[in-house]
Amino acid sequence: MTRRTAPEVAALRRLDPDEAAARISAWGDDRWTEAFLAALQSRVRSAPLERLMTSWDLSSSDLARVFGVSRQAVSKWRGSGVPAERAVAVADLSAATDVLERYVRPERIPAVVRRPADLLGGRSLLQLAEAGQYDEVRRGAAAMVDLRRIQP
Repeated sequence: MTRRTAPEVAALRRLDPDEAAARISAWGDDRWTEAFLAALQSRVRSAPLERLMTSWDLSSSDLARVFGVSRQAVSKWRGSGVPAERAVAVADLSAATDVLERYVRPERIPAVVRRPADLLGGRSLLQLAEAGQYDEVRRGAAAMVDLRRIQP
């Protein structure tokens, strides 16, 4: 497998993605290209989990509780992506994270997701997630930052 130099990689980053793909294919190093593609796909598939863990300050054990799986399953998902049957749940939690990241300071998000709220029936967003109520997490996050709720 041929290692690419920093200038080669930097040059690719300045290109349109289609042009970059054409240039990578032209290198003729199919093994490197396939390894690159596999690594990129893995990162893209696991990105929502990594973002959720970072933003909500969750450990692998915490995330396992959220999805009702083992830590080993979470580790596998982080390496190879979330299985299709969990895609909707991950999308709901990602949407909730989008809302929180837009309206809440990053350092406050872990406390916000752990704090019970009256509008969530006295539960926290994290408790709802651990109960498998991912859609409620998404709706709850939106309701928590809805300024119409607090403005006359």
